[in-house]
Amino acid sequence: MLKAFWNDESGATAIEYGLIAGLVAVAIIAALTALGSSLDSLFSQVSSTVSNAAAS
Repeated sequence: MLKAFWNDESGATAIEYGLIAGLVAVAIIAALTALGSSLDSLFSQVSSTVSNAAAS
C-alpha cells in the first residue's frame, strides 16, 4: 500500500501549475512595484514643473 502511494503521481501536475502560478504572481507584483516607484517619481517631477510655472 505504501509503495502504491509513493508511486502515485496524480497530483504532481496540479502542484506544478500552482508553483508556476505563484512565480508568475511574484513577477507581476515585482514589476508593478517598480512601475509604481517610477510613476511616483514622474508625477513628482510634473507637479514641481507645474508649480514652478504657476509661480512665475
